[in-house]
Amino acid sequence: MSRPVLGVIACNRMVGSEFAQAVMNRYIRAAMTYADVAALIIPSLPDLMTAADVAPRIDGILLTGSPSNVATRLYGEDGGDGPFDDGRDEIAISMVNRMIDAQKPVFGICRGFQEINVALGGTLRRDTSASDDLIRHHAPDDVSFDVMFDHRHAVDLTDGGILASAYAKSALDVNSVHYQGIAKLADGLNVEARAPDGLVEAYSARPNGALLLAVQWHPEWGTENDPDSQTYFHLLGKALRGNL
Repeated sequence: MSRPVLGVIACNRMVGSEFAQAVMNRYIRAAMTYADVAALIIPSLPDLMTAADVAPRIDGILLTGSPSNVATRLYGEDGGDGPFDDGRDEIAISMVNRMIDAQKPVFGICRGFQEINVALGGTLRRDTSASDDLIRHHAPDDVSFDVMFDHRHAVDLTDGGILASAYAKSALDVNSVHYQGIAKLADGLNVEARAPDGLVEAYSARPNGALLLAVQWHPEWGTENDPDSQTYFHLLGKALRGNL
């Protein structure tokens, strides 16, 4: 039998002097390897396609992390620090709603975790590396890219949640590479994990029977050496097969 097909959203990124539809290999390789799925890249070009064109052709979607931030106007605020990616915002939010309508799984990592929350009516805070009320959720700006992912903290898993059941433990040690995070959790989302400062780090839901499961950390980073990260993608594979 053929493997399920996962849609993976692309970002609008500058490559040299041109714009490109880009997804870092680590997301696609982790998903294809540990979820055992085929994958198709979804362009963030809302002037040329819609979520309605794509949703019937895939079995689930992964909304990845990105250097860009969700536009503040989408959760009722002004200002905010870029870069922004309006094309990705439009495709991602419409894909979340279309996949829910189609009763198909939606998974999110970092920006994707934030996008799903905004798509369902939640809001974001932009001070997760600067607030005195929080632990630091991002490494100092002057460290190298690889060292940035060495910045870690514990998260407490919600008893009885999908993640706690899958990991068979009450806490995880995760990387932390985000300047923004959840302010108001959207109605209907269930907390799956929290940081020591109380910040929501993972959530799930089953609106209309469609599984949503998203995390703020980066399980795609160094997945080959991290069984806990592999477990997240095992869950993705189960969901696309209707076994979760």
